[in-house]
Amino acid sequence: MKLTIERLTSFSPQDLIDLGKIWPHQQPSHWQGWLENGKALFAARFNDRLLGAVKIELQGATAQLHDLMVREVTRRRGVGLFLLQDAQRQVPQVLQWQLSTAGLAPRERGEVENFMRACGFQAQGDLWQK
Repeated sequence: MKLTIERLTSFSPQDLIDLGKIWPHQQPSHWQGWLENGKALFAARFNDRLLGAVKIELQGATAQLHDLMVREVTRRRGVGLFLLQDAQRQVPQVLQWQLSTAGLAPRERGEVENFMRACGFQAQGDLWQK
C-alpha cells in the first residue's frame, strides 16, 4: 500500500488506538475537541494504520503546527516530511507555516530543529517558519 496523508474529520476505533501510540500522553477527548473547535488534524496512513500526525491551527493565511509526531518505530523513513509537505499542499491558502519549540526539552529541541531544517523551515528564536 501507499503512504497517504489525510485530514481526519472523525476517528475510527483503530484511529484512536493508533493516535494513542503517536500521542501516548493525550486523551481521545483532546483530539475530538481539536476537531470540534474547527482546527485541522492531518495523519499519515499506511496499511490502514496511522504512523504520524500533526495538529494545525489555521488563522487566516497563517498555520501554527502543534504536536507533530511520528511513531518512533517508523522515524527516519520520510513519513514526517511527507506529512508536512502534503498537509501544506492540501491547505493552499496558508502562506506562512510555523512551529514553536518553546517548552521542549533540550534533546527534543535538537531533534525537532534538525527535522524542521530538513523540511525547509528557518528558525527565528523558538519559532520555525516557512
